[in-house]
Amino acid sequence: MNLTGRTAVVTGGSRGIGFAVAKRLKEAGVRLAVIARNAERLQQAVEQLGEGTLGMAVDVKDAESSQAAIREIETKLAPVDILVNNAGLTRDNVLVRMKESDWTEVLDVNLKGAFNMTHAVIRGMMKRRWGRIINITSVVGITGNKGQANYAASKAGLIGFTKSVAKELASRNILVNAVAPGFIDTDMTRDLPEEAKEAMLQQIPVNRLGTAGDVAGVVVFLASELADYITGQTLVVDGGMVM
Repeated sequence: MNLTGRTAVVTGGSRGIGFAVAKRLKEAGVRLAVIARNAERLQQAVEQLGEGTLGMAVDVKDAESSQAAIREIETKLAPVDILVNNAGLTRDNVLVRMKESDWTEVLDVNLKGAFNMTHAVIRGMMKRRWGRIINITSVVGITGNKGQANYAASKAGLIGFTKSVAKELASRNILVNAVAPGFIDTDMTRDLPEEAKEAMLQQIPVNRLGTAGDVAGVVVFLASELADYITGQTLVVDGGMVM
């Protein structure tokens, strides 16, 4: 999957799935820009990703900052061809104890952030008649999950957003898809008690947690010419947990 000559932006790219996606895209030959909120982690990621990587500390829930970031990326690198909306956060709690601020922040980053970044790139993609937008959702956007009403709502909304924008942009050769990871081996899952990990594994037919690389491979596939006839889809990467 050779993406040489393309320019890609990955939001939430300083760690976890976002970093793995950025790394695989860089290996495929793209000009790469990585966006994250934490400037220190962002700098570390840029150093690891290597020469030519552009890092930008941006809060994607802010529309003006998102627009300005894309303008700067296109000035310093090239017009954006591939956008991966990965930025996201959790504020877990059962609904009866959930604060309004926890609901709002999760929806603003996970869903509005994807809107802001997509809105910032699509005019240019439409003019050039080429683009790939890949939204990182979650299996909980399909199944729901106790204690994650805000997160599940944001990820379900991202699936609906993906399908709608895919229908709007397909005639301009802009393909829009979503990737829904299941239980992925990240900092968060590593800190879980052993009993919780065992309970998770019992739900996964392949009997292991996924890796960030498992998700990154699917993202790079969707960005490549191998996926030129795929749009509006949600590819579930969960080891068979949701069938």
